[in-house]
This record gives sequence, structure tokens and C-alpha cells, in this order.
Amino acid sequence: MSDLVIVESPAKAKTIQKYLGPGFEVVASMGHVRDLPKSKLGVDTENDFQPQYTDMKGKEDVIKDLKKRAKKCGKVYLATDPDREGEAISWHIAQMLNLDLNDNNRVAFNEITKTGVQNGMSNPHKIDIDLVNAQQARRILDRLVGYKLSPFLWKKVKRGLSAGRVQSVAVRLVVDRENEIRAFVPREYWSIDAKFTAPSSRRVFDASLITVDGKKLEIPAEAEANDLLKRLEGAEYVVTAVKKRVTKKQPAPPFITSTLQQEASRKLGFSAKRTMKAAQELYEGVDIEGIGAVGLITYMRTDSLRISDEAKAAAAEYIENVYGKDYLPDKPRTFKTKSNAQDAHEAIRPSTPDLTPDRVKSSLSSDQYKLYKLIWERFIASQMANALLDTVSADIEANGCVFRASGYSVKFDGFTVLYVESSDSADENKKMLPELKKDDKVKLKSISGNQHFTQPPPRFTEASLIKALEENGIGRPSTYAPTITTITARQYVEHEGKALKPTNLGEAITELLREHFKKIVDAKFTAEMENELDEVEHGSKEWVETLHHFYDDFAETLTKAEEAMEGKRVKVPDEETDVVCELCGRNMVIKYGRYGKFLACPGFPECSNTKKIVTETEGKCPRCGKKMLLKKSKKGRSFYGCEGYPDCSFMTWNVPSAEVCPQCGKNLFVKGGKSGRLVCENEGCGYERELKK
Repeated sequence: MSDLVIVESPAKAKTIQKYLGPGFEVVASMGHVRDLPKSKLGVDTENDFQPQYTDMKGKEDVIKDLKKRAKKCGKVYLATDPDREGEAISWHIAQMLNLDLNDNNRVAFNEITKTGVQNGMSNPHKIDIDLVNAQQARRILDRLVGYKLSPFLWKKVKRGLSAGRVQSVAVRLVVDRENEIRAFVPREYWSIDAKFTAPSSRRVFDASLITVDGKKLEIPAEAEANDLLKRLEGAEYVVTAVKKRVTKKQPAPPFITSTLQQEASRKLGFSAKRTMKAAQELYEGVDIEGIGAVGLITYMRTDSLRISDEAKAAAAEYIENVYGKDYLPDKPRTFKTKSNAQDAHEAIRPSTPDLTPDRVKSSLSSDQYKLYKLIWERFIASQMANALLDTVSADIEANGCVFRASGYSVKFDGFTVLYVESSDSADENKKMLPELKKDDKVKLKSISGNQHFTQPPPRFTEASLIKALEENGIGRPSTYAPTITTITARQYVEHEGKALKPTNLGEAITELLREHFKKIVDAKFTAEMENELDEVEHGSKEWVETLHHFYDDFAETLTKAEEAMEGKRVKVPDEETDVVCELCGRNMVIKYGRYGKFLACPGFPECSNTKKIVTETEGKCPRCGKKMLLKKSKKGRSFYGCEGYPDCSFMTWNVPSAEVCPQCGKNLFVKGGKSGRLVCENEGCGYERELKK
């Protein structure tokens, strides 16, 4: 009689079955099997928030199969993901199968490798009811907000809206940033920049004016810049100080959930949802040629920087074999985890460092390979020696004005031979200075005053919003991706390129909530609730007490808001465009429908004209010469098609450009992004070249 091991997904089941072998049967629950009902609140607010769980629709066959297998097996092991949600799934399955909650039937795998699975199966334990209660509290909190606040929004804004506890704060962050940008008043300032020639090598180098008569430089307008340029006419430039030093540059720590999502956004252009999908697949297991099913990374929902000694030793062995002893630090690196981290799992790392990205590439999808390469390189680099930089700065004085030139050269590349964090890339623009000595006289090649304006704060990207959520203590590793997915799906926030911009609807709802439900959109209060959920997880707080802390005040606030808004509605302004309705002459507005944005006449119902939103691009169709339009596939991927469709069916994934082909005169297309090539798509031409930097 085999023992039964229950996991969430078929991919995970397949990988674990390989390691357990005969005597075990591994099956998948296909995620959650029980939840609060969709059709009603499902929480008894008068009786300490008792939840009314029901079997999920569509899971009848799965539940029937699990019950049937459980009756025939020797022992049931619950091996769902090692986090709050996974613990709750195991608890629901145990309740459904009438398992003893005091039995040691819960196993957890930080990595799905032979060692990870054997360690997990050798250390079964009871279901952690504190973890379950923390997840229950979060689920009920979100249900209370959604089912109590959403009807208020339907009555006061429009039907179909919904509110979320964490999502509402995320939208507020985006709205507040947009308001900062609108309120920003640019301030003019000037810089004095010069090019000098070194006396020894005749090499040209750049320097900028930093002080005048010993005071820090501030040039508010062109007149002051011209006065300084006049003062420097005919001046002699002398090197007054040269500072040289060796600086150490440390590698970034291995990934946690938030930093993985941020770096994948910056380096790979992945959304948080896309990143976590690929990461889940890598964790659950992939069929690797010559090896079989194996989990390639450790658990990907974590806020800990802890690394096992075995993983450090494996990384050190790889580094020494490939790069040599010089690339190892004096002792293995450790990274300090944040004080408020749950620290339940290790940092995200390759399960087996020997499995290099090149070795597994042929067995992975494009997204899996790119993400695995990012995780693998970041982890190995984190265990490598510091990079050493020879840095130089030189001060050059003339008539009481001091210019400063600086630069560096790489003395020892260290970890940068493998990986450089994307935020460090600005350093690459610095150049090494020519040899300069104190009292050297340098020759002025050119000097100019340059106008600048202060810039408003940038809009959030997915990466920077995740960083802001983490810094403010809003949400936890498992919530960042679904939060961003939700606020964009609900059309409270939209993408403009990589930037996140609030919609008129998002702004209207945020202002309504800010006025009547301050705590719901208050970052500090939301962070405090997250901390209370952590206390529930650690067993230091009762989950019912946590719910009372939130709901008692929330229910009173909701009543007051309904009284204050009696007979009132919030009008969401439409976004007007310069597209004129050909039927009635009004400027058309942007509306949101089931399939996204479209143009509609504001004269409805008198005029019901609607149109697709068309975005023209540079360049012309290489077949018929008509305009190229930006379009979206059914899966939301951008492509480019001819304006003349269906008469002309030309389409391409490559980006049209204004540049023309020197061979045939047709417009060229950019293939492969910023680091790609310009190609001619005129049939039979074949011209292509590298993009100019």
C-alpha cells in the first residue's frame, strides 16, 4: 500500500515522484480546493468572523479523486508550498479528508531536488495552525473590504468596481506620484563644463566647475553663467590636488522576491506576473535533457537573504574551478536580512549551482532560461570577491574657480566578470583620467555654460512600485505581483511604456477613499496590519483580535460614509482626445470596455459612434507603402500591421523606424530591441546592419 503525497501542481508532482520512487503516489490538488463562497460574504461578523468555507466550483472531480486515493493509501502527506498560503491549502485538504490535525503529516520542500525532497520527507511535522490563522486573517480581511466597500463604490461611482486592502494603497502611491509631477515647478540652473588637455599625454578629459572663491557653486541663470565665463577668459588652469585611492565594490546579495521582480523588470522587461510564473515553473521542476525532472531554483516567495552552508560551498567550488582562487572572498559571504523579514526560507538561488544556464538552456522555454540565468548569475556573483577600482579625482583652479575631474579604472574585476546589478550601470560612463600631477598646467580646449532644469519625480514603473511597497511595509513577497496585476486589470492604473499612470477612474476612487476611508488608503496603517498578521503567524497574537482591530472601526467608518454621501455620486471625467467624431463633430473620448480601451462619442445616446484606438508608428509598409499601426495580439503582445489590412496582410514583431534601406529605399525595422539590428523586411532585399550606439 503506497503512501499518498499531495502537492498543488502536476509539474511539482512529477518532479517529486521521480525522487520518491515506488512506495509513494504523488498527486496534485490543482491549487486551492476550498474557499469562501463567491456569491456571498461568507464571514459571520457577529460571531468572531467565523468563515463559511465551501468546496470550490470546478474542483468536484479533483476532490472526489483525492478522497478516493486517501482511503486506499497507507499515510497521507501534505506537501504544498512552504508558505502561509501553502499551509492553508494543506489545512483545507486535511479538513476535507478528515485527517488528524495533530498528526505529523505536513512536509515542506525549500527546493525540489533529491536532497530537498528527502530532507522534507524525513522531517514531517504538524500543520502550523499559526500560519493557517495568519492566512485566514488575511483572506477574511480582504473579503471584508471587497464585499463591504465594493457595493459603496457601485452606488457612488459606477457598477462593477471593487476595492482591495493592499491594492487601494498601491493605487494611492501611483496617484500621489502623479499629483507630485503635476504640481512640480521646474527650476532653472546652469553648469560650467570644460574640456582640458593633459600636459603629459595630450589626452582630452572633462571637468565641471564645483566651487567659486571657496563656496559651493550655484548658478541660477544665464547672466551669472556668463559672468563666470568672462571671469575665466584668458585664465591659467593649474592642478591643485590629485587624489588616488582603491575602492572596493561589493556584489549585490542573492535575490529575494521583491528584488527578483525589480531586476527582471529592469534587465528583462518582465512584468511581476511574468516573472513569478517562470519562477514557479523553475521551482516546481523542469525536464532537463540527460537528467530528468528537477527543480532548478529554491522557493521563490521569500524575504530572507540566508544561504545554506552547502550552497555556499557548491558556489565556492564552481568559482574556484572556473575563475580561480583570486575570485573567492577571504571567507564565505553572509548578507543581513531585514529585521521585519519572515525569514522562513533561504534567498532565491539555483538548487544545484553546477547546472549552469548554458547546460540547461535547450530544455527551458525562453522566459525560464532568461530568469534562471539571472538568478544563477546573481547568486554565483554574490559569493565572489569584491571588484577593486582605481579611482582618481583632480581639482583644477583658475581665478578662484575650482573644476573637478574624476574617473576610475578597474584594477580587479572580481564579481563583475559575471554580473553587475542594473542600477550600477551608470558607473560605466565614467572614464579613466590621464596622468595628472599637482602643479601641472593643463590647457583649456573648450568651456561652456549649459542650461538645465530640475526634473519632477519619475512615474513609478512596476520595479519601483514594488520597491516602494516593500519599503513601506505594504504586502509581503506573495502579494506584489497579484497586487500590480489587479490594479491594472481593474483599470485603476495603466501602462504608458514602462511607466505606471493612474487612470481617471483610479484617481476618482482614490480621492473618494481618501476622503471617507483614510485608513484604507493609508500606507502606515496598512503596514501595521501586515505586522499584526506576522504576529499571528508567530503565535504572539490572536487572529480574531486582529480582525476586530480592523473591522470594528471600518464598519463604523462605512456607516458614516454612506450617510455623508447620501444622494451624491462621483463623476469620473472621460479622457478627451483630438479625434473628431465624423458623425457629429464632437471630440471623441476614451472609454474602457471588456477588451480594453476604445474611442466613443461623448454625445451618447444621441450619437453612438465608437472606434478602435489606433496608434501610428514611424515608417511605411514595405509591401504597399501605407502607414504601419501598433496593434495587440489576443494575448496582449504588441505587433505592427499595415493600415491597409485586410487588403494588405503584412505584419511583423519588429519595430518600424524612420530610417530607409540604402539598397531598396523601404523603411527599416528594429529587430531584437536596443541592442539588436536594423533589418529590411522588403521581400528579396535582405539588407541588415547593427544599430548605431
